Amino acid sequence: MTDHTTRLDHVVLWVADPVAAAGFYENAVGLEPLNVAEYTQGKVSFPSVRVNEETILDLAPHSLVEHMNMLPGSADSAGHPVNHVCLALPSAGFDALRARLADHGVPVSDIGYDSSGARGNATRNFYFQDPDGNIFEARHYA
Repeated sequence: MTDHTTRLDHVVLWVADPVAAAGFYENAVGLEPLNVAEYTQGKVSFPSVRVNEETILDLAPHSLVEHMNMLPGSADSAGHPVNHVCLALPSAGFDALRARLADHGVPVSDIGYDSSGARGNATRNFYFQDPDGNIFEARHYA
């Protein structure tokens, strides 16, 4: 990649069970799991799921808290989900995600309209929660 603009590379989510979380994101959300077998074999510290070709969600087990020493107080973030992570999809992907979440019994919010985001106002949006309490917004632009 030769484009040097700033991009979102990854978000680390604290999860109770990384394998179960990867399964949720694969089956209910439709994201590609990464390194799940390697995690279960003890070869990597956590698995991930791919959002797109350049962004992933890392699924960090609470046991990693002892290694969160990159900055003073970093370990205090363990178990505290971010406010929410927003996934922008095309219209058909938005509808497919909402249907897939319903198929998996995942509660979702009502659909909102004209919500402000990184690319202006989204046509529609809704929220859902993963099994670890992390909140996601799904949206699509015109």
